[in-house]
Amino acid sequence: MPPASHQDFVLTPEQLCIGVFVHIDLPWFSHPFSFNSFKIRSAEQLAILRTLGVSHFRYDPDRSDVQPRGMAAPQPALVPPPEPPVEDPATHSALASKQERIARLAQRKRQVIEVEKALMKAAGVMRNIGKNLFARPKECLEEVDELVSQMVAAFLDQPEVALHVIGEHAGGEEAYYHGLNCSILSMMLAKELDFARAHCQILGVGALLHDIGLNDIPDRVARPRHELTAPERNLRQLHCEYGVRLGKQIGLPEPVLRIILQHHELADGSGFPNKLKGDQIDPLARIVSLVNYYDNLCNPADLAKAMTPHEALSLMFAQRRAKFDTRALQVMIRCLGVYPPGTVVKLSNDAIALVSSVNPAKPLRPWVTVYDASIPKDEAIMLDLEEEPDINIAKALRPIQLPPEVYEYLSPRKRVTYYFDADSRKGRTQ
Repeated sequence: MPPASHQDFVLTPEQLCIGVFVHIDLPWFSHPFSFNSFKIRSAEQLAILRTLGVSHFRYDPDRSDVQPRGMAAPQPALVPPPEPPVEDPATHSALASKQERIARLAQRKRQVIEVEKALMKAAGVMRNIGKNLFARPKECLEEVDELVSQMVAAFLDQPEVALHVIGEHAGGEEAYYHGLNCSILSMMLAKELDFARAHCQILGVGALLHDIGLNDIPDRVARPRHELTAPERNLRQLHCEYGVRLGKQIGLPEPVLRIILQHHELADGSGFPNKLKGDQIDPLARIVSLVNYYDNLCNPADLAKAMTPHEALSLMFAQRRAKFDTRALQVMIRCLGVYPPGTVVKLSNDAIALVSSVNPAKPLRPWVTVYDASIPKDEAIMLDLEEEPDINIAKALRPIQLPPEVYEYLSPRKRVTYYFDADSRKGRTQ
């Protein structure tokens, strides 16, 4: 929780009551509550607080709904040093549950590290493909097929697949991560849209390689850091047709070539190169067009123009929905949730958090990383909102709205990279 800008006051356990916003001056792991600061909402919470063995609690009158018991006017806090909690039967069960959750969180953090390793391995495959696709096409296409097969198996054969948002990566390798983002998000949609396995394989390959035509465009135009002139825009748009030509040279199948040609076509006819509309666009290309558009909003060449995932989805649905396959857009919003991974949010208890991963089956209850100044950044609390029924996401925040210390703690990504965890249940009680 961010430190209060106003003065806190002190209470004895007997003065606590429902409606008081309380601060617990104990280490997070030594009490059973999800947060060190919260508004008391139930008799059960009140009973547990009174059995923690703490002689005084700080409370925030501005965030409290009621006056504490037996207090005519609040007294300024003289915060005593933290006291160890007393082993009390009333708190034993709740604290045991908290310890189990801490163990799950530790497992979750190990899981995230493994997901990041898998992403870096996939990026390495993409880097090799980018360097050798035309020199050793047969070998590279085998690597593409293997990488996509892993994704298809993960998304189609697992009951739950969580999407993680991964930290930023150095080295100017945005093109590799863009292809991976598009392929992973396409796989997610393909599963929900009940695509046949063979179509999923084609979709994944096409999504990974949709931008190969940029290899024949000068880099300053292919990946611009400046506003393109009209002639430069026209040149860049040729990458769809160049991609088909290159794809034929290395032996890509016709369905993949259609994705490469049509990945910038839009349902309302405003896309390129052929201004196709609706059903004129290949069904697989419609999926890649949708996720490509989304990822380009989140990860443009000019980072100053980057939208948050929440802003990007909101814009696409509220103002530009006619450009996309209606059902595919609805499914993407349902899977990513109103607050996609990478979104900074304010929770219903006023805590600030970063959505770190989402289970497409339960998109409104994602995992979040919580800002708490009393807890070191590398030990930050991660909450599974599915297990926190009393806590909801209140609204999304722009990173620019955050105080510097909160921004540094949560580190909202300038570039949003997704990767999947095919065994998302590992962080849960079986």
